[in-house]
Amino acid sequence: MTTDISFGRFFLPGPTEVPVDLFDAMRRPVVGHRSAEVSGLIAGLQPQASNLFQTARPIYLSTSSATGMMEAAITNLTRKRALCLSCGSFSHRFFDIAAATGRAADVLEADWGEPNLPEALREALTEGGGAYDLVTVVHSESSTGVLNPLQELSAVVHEFDDVLIAVDTVSSMAAAPILTDDWGLDFVLTGSQKAVALPPGLALAAASERSLARAREVEHRGFYFDLLKFEKNLENSQTPNTPAVSFLFALEHQLARITEEGLDARWARHQAMADRTYAWVDETASRTGAPYRVLAPEGYRSPAVTVIMLPEDRTGPEVAARAKERGFTIAPGYGRLKEGSFRIGHMGEHTMEELEALLSVLDDIV
Repeated sequence: MTTDISFGRFFLPGPTEVPVDLFDAMRRPVVGHRSAEVSGLIAGLQPQASNLFQTARPIYLSTSSATGMMEAAITNLTRKRALCLSCGSFSHRFFDIAAATGRAADVLEADWGEPNLPEALREALTEGGGAYDLVTVVHSESSTGVLNPLQELSAVVHEFDDVLIAVDTVSSMAAAPILTDDWGLDFVLTGSQKAVALPPGLALAAASERSLARAREVEHRGFYFDLLKFEKNLENSQTPNTPAVSFLFALEHQLARITEEGLDARWARHQAMADRTYAWVDETASRTGAPYRVLAPEGYRSPAVTVIMLPEDRTGPEVAARAKERGFTIAPGYGRLKEGSFRIGHMGEHTMEELEALLSVLDDIV
């Protein structure tokens, strides 16, 4: 594969760096989106896409950001009231969408940097007395670097009749284990631009049979993100609206790459990069005597993105700017964490060698 000198230096927590061969795939000639070629393309990539989600269900393809499929979760699956688990900026977005679309919802909030825990969820659902029929959660909260205990949260949801769970896996899909069927996840969505390592602009989702049954009971599901339309069109290997065909060409190419690597190996590679980042933070704190630390607690850390808290004489924008001067792109903290932290996105096709090059530069900066 041909690369340029800048490849391997783009460590944002999304969008991630995109291998140039995917852009080559996107340069294939445009074809009619209702053509037999596109139907064959969509049908052909379904087995690998379903395997990525670890589900027997088909995968919906949406020309939108993942936020569109977050909206689909709210508008299709909220019949009574949603309980939105929040532990950072992006998980709170489910509640914001509910408010914007006129759906009843409450927030169950953990402090930024802390996970949403099963015990708190069980208590909220119990005290709700049957008021809730949807729980939303972000698996990997990229504003804080927290990885929520998804399997345990889903198990709690299944203790309550008629409650569904919808999951944002935007920065964890292809980076961490997500066993959609085994864990009983009703609606799982992701975006193209993080650990899947495509350009931004494509969303993917899987809906359980329970989700489809719920959607049939919900009026005013919306037009563009009506899950029943996605399901109906997949019967003919099509999408309900005009898809970004060039993105589908790239997705086909990238799913083949992911399949060749193997999900277990891909998950292990991401975890190894995350572990190396945590070790570097500890080494830096020891070497400098300054309070550098990983924000997320041990046991609840995302393998895709790490948020590193800084001593008072450093700022996130400063560290990111100095890394940029050295040719590496990282991100300052997000939202309320902007000044006091920076973020490394170790996801997608990045390698340990590339990460070590970044950490060497950060050694000089801090």
